[in-house]
Amino acid sequence: MKVEYLVIEGGYLVGNDKGVLRISDSEVDSFKTIASTEYPVGNYQGVELRLLLVDSQDGSDLLSDFGERWGLRSLLAAAEDEEMYSLLSRAAQIATWHNNHRFCSRCATPLTLHHQDLALACDECGLVQYPRISPCIIVLVRDGDRCLLAHAAHFDENRFSTLAGFIEAGETAENAVMREVMEEVGIQVGNVTYHCSQSWPFPHSLMLGFYADYESGDLKPDGVEITDARWFSKDDLASVNIPPPFTIARKLLDHYWATLEG
Repeated sequence: MKVEYLVIEGGYLVGNDKGVLRISDSEVDSFKTIASTEYPVGNYQGVELRLLLVDSQDGSDLLSDFGERWGLRSLLAAAEDEEMYSLLSRAAQIATWHNNHRFCSRCATPLTLHHQDLALACDECGLVQYPRISPCIIVLVRDGDRCLLAHAAHFDENRFSTLAGFIEAGETAENAVMREVMEEVGIQVGNVTYHCSQSWPFPHSLMLGFYADYESGDLKPDGVEITDARWFSKDDLASVNIPPPFTIARKLLDHYWATLEG
């Protein structure tokens, strides 16, 4: 099978408006000399994708002609299809995990690559560290033929999306939905139903997508995480920027509107 390599330089996936950098097997030798680690990513259209982690100071000469870089959000939004979207997300999460787990959390010994699994191992005490995954909920709240979208503090101007948050220790996903909605916009919801999931590399989330029905209360954004929240009909969406294709927020929206029209 043909092999190609993605590059993480200084913690960031290398790509621009022409797409993500993919180095062929015949061109990779010079990069392997400066790569600190190599990981498998997955297969895409008959090509085995692998990941090279390169320190920024080491890769500056080889990557100097690549031009202006795009951030991970932009690269994900421009992915060729959902399969590539998932692989890029996986690559970014592996890199984050590798950079943040260099030492054993039990005895502080430097970790080494596991001999078989996608993991890091401690040769001193035997602890094995697998890539971290943090479960989150993301929810589209419905009220008849309108839905709730919010503007988060870190969003670009006029960007609105679904509500989301991390699941706390000992909490069910359904309870997390109800708690996050109440905390962020001050309303009660019920009839929480699961729809789909998606990996989300900011930094290492597994997004569990839900629908919930509005029950009571007035919208009151918390003013910290959420600065604005509104009810939208389908026609209202033309006035704001919504999440791009392949995102789980967009999947929730598209399925909701399709159900109403069907």
